[in-house]
Amino acid sequence: MEVILIKDVDNLGGVNELVSVRPGYARNYLIPQKFALEANESNKKMLAERQKVSQKREAKLMAEIAKVTEVLKQSPVKVGAKTGTSGKIFGSVTAIQIARAIREQKGYEIDRRRISITEEVKELGLHKASIDFGKEHVVEIEFEVVGE
Repeated sequence: MEVILIKDVDNLGGVNELVSVRPGYARNYLIPQKFALEANESNKKMLAERQKVSQKREAKLMAEIAKVTEVLKQSPVKVGAKTGTSGKIFGSVTAIQIARAIREQKGYEIDRRRISITEEVKELGLHKASIDFGKEHVVEIEFEVVGE
């Protein structure tokens, strides 16, 4: 029996996916628990429409990600840090500081949880961080740590 999944189901599939399962599993578990719909003609048409809308939304999101990526890669973001006389930083640079610098210098609000710093930043100079926009869209940016 073919069903259209409404929610993600472990070991079966994701949202808006057409899968084939045993009739008892569909009738007794998936459909009553609101995990799936029966794959009749009207539901298949609704699925096709949802996928079309989803593709448009994905294309719009990709365009926005490309625009943000272009702006972030133009020049490194400058992050200020307090330093000692030898050029070492007191503490280390965090994702919060990078997110704040991006917001102030580039004008884009990026959640700090999406930023990951590849190595521990303890010195002045250029360093790398990556931003995860979701769905395998990871962008690596450079940031420069400068003394305050």
